Amino acid sequence: MLTAAILWGLTAVTAERPILFVDGHSIHKMEGVSLRLHSPEPREIALRFDAPWEGKESGYVTVMRDHEGRFRMYYRGGGERSREVACVAFSDDGIVWTKPNLGLFDHAGSKANNIIFVGRRPSYWETHNFTPFLDANPDAPPESRYKAVGLGRAYPPVTSDRQKALVTLASPDGIRWRALSEKAVIWDGSFDSQNVAFWDAVRREYVCCLRAGRDGIRSVKRATSKDFLTWTTPEWLDFGPGEPEHFYTNAIAPYFRDPSLYLGFPMRFIPERKAVGSTKRPTDGTSDAVMISSRDGLRFDRTFREAFIRPGLSPHNWGDAHGNNTPAWGILQTGPEELSIYWSENYGGVPHVRRGVLRLDGFVSIHAPAKGGEMVTNPIRCTGPILKLNYSTSAAGGIRCEVLDAAGKPVKGLTLSDSIELFGDEITGALAWKNGTNLGALTGRDIRLRFVMHDADLYAVTFGE
Repeated sequence: MLTAAILWGLTAVTAERPILFVDGHSIHKMEGVSLRLHSPEPREIALRFDAPWEGKESGYVTVMRDHEGRFRMYYRGGGERSREVACVAFSDDGIVWTKPNLGLFDHAGSKANNIIFVGRRPSYWETHNFTPFLDANPDAPPESRYKAVGLGRAYPPVTSDRQKALVTLASPDGIRWRALSEKAVIWDGSFDSQNVAFWDAVRREYVCCLRAGRDGIRSVKRATSKDFLTWTTPEWLDFGPGEPEHFYTNAIAPYFRDPSLYLGFPMRFIPERKAVGSTKRPTDGTSDAVMISSRDGLRFDRTFREAFIRPGLSPHNWGDAHGNNTPAWGILQTGPEELSIYWSENYGGVPHVRRGVLRLDGFVSIHAPAKGGEMVTNPIRCTGPILKLNYSTSAAGGIRCEVLDAAGKPVKGLTLSDSIELFGDEITGALAWKNGTNLGALTGRDIRLRFVMHDADLYAVTFGE
């Protein structure tokens, strides 16, 4: 039986919800340590877009677990001189993907393909950036178990040069789709990339993060809805101080292991770079991917300006920047200790999707060098008697922890001198003190944690049994 804890975007999470250090939200102070971004390790090519109905402009990938527990990958096929179509692939493990023969739509006289949607009419562009999700709203009817946003026409047109808008669609199985409304539902935006929508289980509303231009910069707006039909006027996301960057896509969603935390993986576009490297290869700009996070869905942290995903050695990933290095929307847990992240490569040639891996919750760590340092958290609620760390040390490194009350006073029996140094590499390593591992009467109370570390990385903490 598939547990809800490993479903992307679903409501339920494990009782042992991790506290991630992807930003400064849970950190009171750091001395001698720093936040370190961890990039996914590139693995195999997951899927090639080499079928006749696909082509060099295939992209805008979405990955998810479906209602039956399998993995799915949705993407756009076609483009340039051929019609754009929405396609699907399946996988049992997130590694080997297959294109099913669905027999639903004709291409070149044959229905032997994996096309699931071709759009309702020529004047709509729904398949250009068709992005579905499995609806976790407990009130969603079975016939609308899957929902999607796609590009349509504003009706009536807003202005002569702003006729594009978002329309909503639904499906009982994610394969056969119908329109939820004949009229567009969101028309304040430019929409010309992968617009995403999802159910926010914490705030109990649908959210749509959409592409819009702001002072000549590609940026992101957000609209919300209670019924997926009537939406608020889109408002700008706040990316904080510093020079704005072109976010071509946004890939924003609640993190499935802590739905109160939004993670986003925008493709960052640098249009002014027209040549690359010592060979001065001509490009139409360059692109990579970054990581952003938010605790309220509006204000996003950009602690890391360095890339989360780099173009790499292949020269094909340094041009055609409108599609290369674009992260798929969605993260899959493909093992007890492994997350899989996917991104597009070789756009403009024979595009493909690359898989990369991170350790579970391993986006960012508190990193301590060999000479050591320490970090103290803000007050956090102790929700279980055992404190578990997602951590990694060298053979010589280690981590000790002192438990403080909310005011910062050390708790008797849980001081630094009582702490037994933890070393190794574990996803859920239990901390211990001289009197054992049980935090006892602290459960249900707000506490602070002081970590003293050397040659170590701390990714997340959880409270459990």
